[in-house]
Amino acid sequence: MMKLIVRYLKPFALTLTVCIVFLFIQVLCDLGLPRLMSDMVDTGIQAGGIEPGAPAAISSDGIELLQTFLGQQDAETLKNGYALTAARTNEDAARQFPAAETQDIYILAKGGGDEQTKEIDDAYSRAVYALALSIQEWQKESSADDRTRQDRMAELELNQLYAMAPLFEKLKASGELDANINAAASDKTMTGSQKGVMFKRLFYSELGVNLKQLQRDYIIRTGVKMLGIGLLGGLAAIVVGWFASNIGTSVAKRMRRDVFEKVGQFSIAEFDRFSTASLITRTTNDVQQIQQLILMSIRLVFFAPIMCVGGIILAIRSSLSMSWIIAVAVISIVGIIVILFSLAGPKFKLLQKLIDKLNLVSRENLSGMMVIRAFGNENYEENRFEQANKNLRKTNRFVQRTMAFLLPAMTLVMNLVSVLIIWVGARAISTSELQIGNMIAFMQYAMLIIMSFLFMSFMFLMVPRALASAERIREVLNTELTVRDPRVAKSLGQVTDITVEFHQVSFQYGNAVEPILEDISFTAKPGQTTAFIGTTGSGKSTLVNLIPRFYDVTSGRITLNGIDIRDLPQDELREAIGYVPQKGILFSGDISSNVRYGKEAAEEEEIREALEVSQAAGFVYQMEAGITSPIAQCGKNVSGGQRQRLSIARALIKKSPVYIFDDSFSALDLKTDAALRRALRTFTANTTLLVVAQRVSTIKNAEQIIVLDKGRIVGKGTHQELLENCPSYRDIAESQLTREEQV
Repeated sequence: MMKLIVRYLKPFALTLTVCIVFLFIQVLCDLGLPRLMSDMVDTGIQAGGIEPGAPAAISSDGIELLQTFLGQQDAETLKNGYALTAARTNEDAARQFPAAETQDIYILAKGGGDEQTKEIDDAYSRAVYALALSIQEWQKESSADDRTRQDRMAELELNQLYAMAPLFEKLKASGELDANINAAASDKTMTGSQKGVMFKRLFYSELGVNLKQLQRDYIIRTGVKMLGIGLLGGLAAIVVGWFASNIGTSVAKRMRRDVFEKVGQFSIAEFDRFSTASLITRTTNDVQQIQQLILMSIRLVFFAPIMCVGGIILAIRSSLSMSWIIAVAVISIVGIIVILFSLAGPKFKLLQKLIDKLNLVSRENLSGMMVIRAFGNENYEENRFEQANKNLRKTNRFVQRTMAFLLPAMTLVMNLVSVLIIWVGARAISTSELQIGNMIAFMQYAMLIIMSFLFMSFMFLMVPRALASAERIREVLNTELTVRDPRVAKSLGQVTDITVEFHQVSFQYGNAVEPILEDISFTAKPGQTTAFIGTTGSGKSTLVNLIPRFYDVTSGRITLNGIDIRDLPQDELREAIGYVPQKGILFSGDISSNVRYGKEAAEEEEIREALEVSQAAGFVYQMEAGITSPIAQCGKNVSGGQRQRLSIARALIKKSPVYIFDDSFSALDLKTDAALRRALRTFTANTTLLVVAQRVSTIKNAEQIIVLDKGRIVGKGTHQELLENCPSYRDIAESQLTREEQV
């Protein structure tokens, strides 16, 4: 089934690639927003716009103070990472750090690479953490109140620390700071980074930086990034939706066209395999299911896995310690999906068959409304429709009720995961193992992951039903045609006279036990009428249906001017035949369009001639609109006899060398029948005329009458010859005609 869908998607490989590229862009944008939100909270709001890491500039006193709280190697790393800049020598530094106008400062060196930058940042974080530990010990000695110590820590100024620098140097020389330095070096929490931001504010304030402006600039800059990424993601989603819709509708268009063309090539044998209601459902509802699958697949099947994998990776980066929450959520979601689809999956395949059944019953009820009313079987048909409707309703309701649990279950998992993240994250924040922004980002990534599984579950909802529809379409497209054009075709050429010959023809339906026709041989010549008569079920209609190759013979052959009809292209064969079926079928439109169905470029004079010969001109021109009078679907607004006469006019306008009338006069009264036969004798004087009839009066003037009984020829000759030599024909004639009429 998937091969069928892939085959129709191949022409759109480039467009599909473009969709996937824009899907990646959309996913990257969606995954980038939580990280920017985290930065906005952690850096823009909590840290006042100051990013973690070593300050971009620091005073000489600041460098010396920090080196006091570092080991020798870290002290050298920090010192070498900065370059001393004399006062009034660097205009760019002076604009950013106003104190550079009046004093020498250290500027962070650039171009050292990511690894060197990280070493400097780590050294800075360890230094300020060790400094903070030392200050806390000093404050502990002077105050027992923790609240007081925290307030004094926040109010501490760099001038006070610089004044204490000699004391710190003595403590380091005596080894009393070693414990704090080692504790800072071995700390794995985010405390050092947080302390680094606090002291970075102090260093920037010392250098005259406008901290409020710094925070405002950071928030605006990050907000603009978020806005840009959001707009880009929205644009990518629009592009994907546009291309996905184009692919889905184009595939549906091609699939409907191919199904229609395939059905148009069916012989009656293939039509026997599929009901009309089923073919209509396959062309409409089944194709629509595949269209929806393609549309949603492009937007979700590719999108959801990428989002899920990306969300898991970034969630783990945000907080490795809480990654187990994602695992719990994924396992819960997968369990819910497996349970629900194991219950609803088998029902999806059944739905399409039940729709077929409902369409079949509805079609029969509407087309047979007059018969139903005539026999008073409204209650029976209502019960039959109700049963089909009830079966579809029960199955659909079971599927919908089962799948209705999906969204509430997903929502419950989402909410429980959110609560769990907040509960676990709050503890991590209290121990400085996690920042608030990271927790928010982790929560957003978790929601994206759950939503990805929700999207995939929607696809699981559509896939079984769409695959069932694809299988039904594949059955039609892969149906082997019993009637095919020859590989090497022959041609009749431009001929006006055609002789039709049957050479020991036998025919048997595919599911029949015995042949319906056996050893049929005769010749129908131009300028002559060959008529077929026999009891009901004797094979008359089957015989004439073999000539336009609605069926192919089982054995023997049929020739036109000596050429086997199986060696002729079907178009050329049927172009040479004017065919009037047993049941006159008209199409919605008007009288003119129905008659022109036999010859599209026919002039009005030709239409008038065909109507006059078929004895339809009388009632047509009595209508107010004449040949432009409307015709309802299947010709429901005209009588059976009028339908037959218009069908005959449609065949006559072709002026074909061969005409087949398959019991096409049955709805005509005797007077109209006689007038039509007289007009036909003149109009078809040089053509080969084959007529199937039930009435002897219709065919008694034919040059050749063939009598069929149980699929065999039991009589052949003129009316008079058959009356004398064929008991079957004589019985039919005596049952219909008086002794005088038989002559």
